[in-house]
Amino acid sequence: MSVSDNVIEFRPSADFTVADDGVRDVALVFLGASLVVGVGDPKGQGWVTRVVGRTQHPDLALTAYNLGLRGDTSAGALARWQTEVPLRWQGRTERRLVISVGGNDVATGVSLARHRLNLANILDDAASTGVATFVVSPPPTDDQTINDKLGVLVEAQADVCARRSVPFVDCYSPLLGHDQWQSDLAASAVPHHPGQAGYGLIAWLVLHNGWNEWLGL
Repeated sequence: MSVSDNVIEFRPSADFTVADDGVRDVALVFLGASLVVGVGDPKGQGWVTRVVGRTQHPDLALTAYNLGLRGDTSAGALARWQTEVPLRWQGRTERRLVISVGGNDVATGVSLARHRLNLANILDDAASTGVATFVVSPPPTDDQTINDKLGVLVEAQADVCARRSVPFVDCYSPLLGHDQWQSDLAASAVPHHPGQAGYGLIAWLVLHNGWNEWLGL
């Protein structure tokens, strides 16, 4: 039987709570592929390190884990969500997950329905265990053919997140045709990956599109 949107099920959500007072002990896991790793950034920061650096607060004891894996697809992220991520929750009282996948699904021919299902399964599993989620879309590349497919995928991601009231940051639309983004891609030694300036733009989009509100800061 082929995979279709009809097989996406919504599971009961566990209550997610934030401590009313005192220092919050937060485990923040970033799950994704090479753009989560920060491949191509000569400063070695990527957008994740930049975002974490701007997320320090006296009432927040934050432990951040970067689980980016170069070449990973949504299927790989789903498998690693089940095996790698739980190890980072140990001893932490507040659990949060940031997901950013999709570019490799387009590159390897993963169907849109399968991508939706993989993302939905991660979000539903997280919700059912009281883990708060936040999704960051892939940005555009310097290849129009890839971008045409990415645009459709990002719309699907937005829909999956909206159905679950999960915060979603569109990095595709704001950066498509953005001069600095295009210049950074053109100058990069790694195909379809930005350099320092491009990762800074992604970090800005994340930080200014519901990040602090999601974290309750």
